[in-house]
Amino acid sequence: MPTYRDEVVILRTHKLGEADRIVTMLSRRHGKLRGVAKGVRRTSSRFGARLEPFMVADVQMYKGRSLDIVQQAESLGSYGADIATDYDRYTSASAMVEAADRLNEAETTPQQYLLLVGGLRALARGEHDSRAVLDSYLLRAMALSGWAPSLDACARCGRTGPHDGFVAPLGGSVCDACAPAGSARIAPETGARLRALIAGEWETVDAGSPGTANAASGLIAAYAQWHLERGIRSLGHIGAAR
Repeated sequence: MPTYRDEVVILRTHKLGEADRIVTMLSRRHGKLRGVAKGVRRTSSRFGARLEPFMVADVQMYKGRSLDIVQQAESLGSYGADIATDYDRYTSASAMVEAADRLNEAETTPQQYLLLVGGLRALARGEHDSRAVLDSYLLRAMALSGWAPSLDACARCGRTGPHDGFVAPLGGSVCDACAPAGSARIAPETGARLRALIAGEWETVDAGSPGTANAASGLIAAYAQWHLERGIRSLGHIGAAR
């Protein structure tokens, strides 16, 4: 059918011509979409504000030859305003949508869509530290894409852990026998935080020290960027935990 509807998260936008905009979206049922929203940059646009990054909308699309056309957009989650007013929330949300854009180049699942919506909602409401929300999102999104880090056993030989070695190219935790020379060593508290982040154990996460949070964030950033095979530019603007 030439016309279809779906729920979407707005990942990014680009100007097109004098009044139009190209919108990149992560949808619940149709994967990653790119469509043209005509006239949304005019002040008279009825739905331009609903097609800004971090917003969640129900859109009606018309299939075009190269790009689909956004015909309608109804707001489902107005998270952009609350996120944009806080620097930490904004940079964390930017890294999340950038990672979602990369992870879903080929295909997506409803779980990836729901995970991103949940992360943006948590940021907008300030439920937890912004970097912790980002770290949890990255670990879970990587797991949904088939790249879950090994945290309880050696990623190379399968020996039961926990282990204090961590090597992103090998898949996570490694035992002493498998750890290459010079590989990163992590404290038990850091390993516990990684496990809590991927499991959504927020009482443990919220009680962690800034030093442990920073150590875990560094490992997660290295792990995600290794498997995405290119950097997440927004991570460079995120400050350390305080």
